[in-house]
Formats: sequence, C-alpha cells, structure tokens
Amino acid sequence: MDLDAVRTFVAAADAGRFQDAADALSVTQQAVSKRIASLEKIVGVRLFTRTPRGATLTIDGQAFLPHARDLLRAEERALASVRPGRRALRVDVIGRRLAPAGLLRDFHRAHPAVELDVVTLFDADAAAGALRSGTIDASFRAVTMPGRQLPDDVVATRVHDEPVQLLTGPGHPLAAARAVTPTELVGHRIWMPGIVPGTEWAAYYADLAAAFGLTIEITGPDFGTEPLLDTIADSRSLATFVGEGTRLVWPADHGLRRIPLHDPTPVYPHSLIWHRDNPHPTLAALRDHLRAAYADAPGATATWTPSWA
Repeated sequence: MDLDAVRTFVAAADAGRFQDAADALSVTQQAVSKRIASLEKIVGVRLFTRTPRGATLTIDGQAFLPHARDLLRAEERALASVRPGRRALRVDVIGRRLAPAGLLRDFHRAHPAVELDVVTLFDADAAAGALRSGTIDASFRAVTMPGRQLPDDVVATRVHDEPVQLLTGPGHPLAAARAVTPTELVGHRIWMPGIVPGTEWAAYYADLAAAFGLTIEITGPDFGTEPLLDTIADSRSLATFVGEGTRLVWPADHGLRRIPLHDPTPVYPHSLIWHRDNPHPTLAALRDHLRAAYADAPGATATWTPSWA
C-alpha cells in the first residue's frame, strides 16, 4: 500500500478539504486528488464524498481511518528502529544467558527510560564488521585475540572480569570441593563441545589449558546447553567450565555443582567495543555506567587472563 496516499488520506480526513490537506503536505490539490483516487482504487471503495464545502468521509472512509493512522504509526516505528540518534541502542551480548546480557540488564535497571535492542552475533569479526557498518552500536567481546587487532576505528575498553567456574555432576571426584585450583584439574577431562575454533573464546580456553596443563576436549557435536548439562550430571569423569555470570537452569535431580576456581582465579576479560564515530546519544551513558561498575567491582586476590587480554 502506498503510504504517501495513506498519509494524504489522513491529512484530508483531518482537514476536511483537499486544498487544506495539500497546503499541509506542501503539494498541489491535484496531487491530493490523484493520491486519494489511487488509494480508493486499491481498497475498492469510495473513501470521501466530495461536496461544495469540501470532502467528508464515507462510512467506508470512517472505518478505514483508524487503520490508516495505525499504518502511519507503524511506519514511524519502523523508521525509528533504524534511524541513528532516534532508534534504540543496539548492543550485541554474544549470548542472552551469558554475563554481558546481565551487565546490560543492570544498565537498563539504572536507566529504565533507555530503549535497548539486544542482538547476538557469532564472533569478534562479525561484531567488528557490524560496528563499522553501523548495524550495531556496541558489542561485548574478549579482545584482542592473538595475532589479530581490532580495526583502527573500533575502540575497546575492559568492563568486566568474569570468574570461570568448574561445573560437575554429583558423582565427579571434585563434586564435594568448596573450591579448586587450576592445577588440581590436571588429569581431569574438561568437556566443552561449544568451543568453535577461531573464536575469541576458543583462544581464551586454549591459553587457559596451556597455562595450567589442562585437558579441554571439544570433540562431539554441540547439541546446546541442556544436553551438555544432562551429560555432565550423569558423568563421573567429565566436567565443564562456565562463567560465574552464566545463567543456567537444570532439574533438581541433576545435582550439578558450580565450584569456584582460585589461586589463581581464571577470569574471562569482557570488553565493550564500539565505533569511534558512533553518534548514538545513549552510547556514552552505557560506557560511563560500565566503567563505574568495573571500578567498584571487588577483584579476586589472584587472577589469570591470557597475555593478549
């Protein structure tokens, strides 16, 4: 449907005269008449009755008017969703159950009037490309990966150090431990089928394994979180790593254990990245909020991150 014709119909209905609608739209009266005639042809009914005093809505025109207004409101919402400076702040959080999503929820609680559009992209390369094209305004990522740098026009700042935890089933030898050190995991099988080679999280866990002599297995298909939890719950030998801020839900009879790591505590280094020239007015508020929260966060006594972080 021609939205210019719909807009002209609403203007004529509000004005009651085609000439007044033409003046409001900065077009000629002939253009208004043509648009109304075109719309009437599309809907198959007469929308106005022309009189010497102007134009009045027919019964069909009265029925169509509220829907026409809805169409114009939908058009405005569609434009606002992609118009820089007016649309919602669009942020990539990697995964909706991971720590960055929690950071963004905290920001929204502190700024409830802010509109957010939350998306999930695959890896740092996809995020950097989306930032440079203006598709998104910001992304949470671990940067920089070994041998790779962000583009010069993409800026990053560290905003959150997330402790890594061990997740085991009730029959695992370490299930009763209140905390374990990374070196105590040597010889245990850490299963992480969701790791994708070439991603920033693959680089992080590869360095973690190398630093402490751990065995991290990525073999087998990744069927998602629930099958992984089912397998860990039933296994006496397999465990996995999860971030402290990762939201997980499992049946009570699984008996899974989340065990902190310490001496040192491996932390996953989340950074906020954005394009240097991004004009979105809410982006600065998000950066300020995250910087303040990071400065106030209590740190572990001894932590480990890869040298490239």
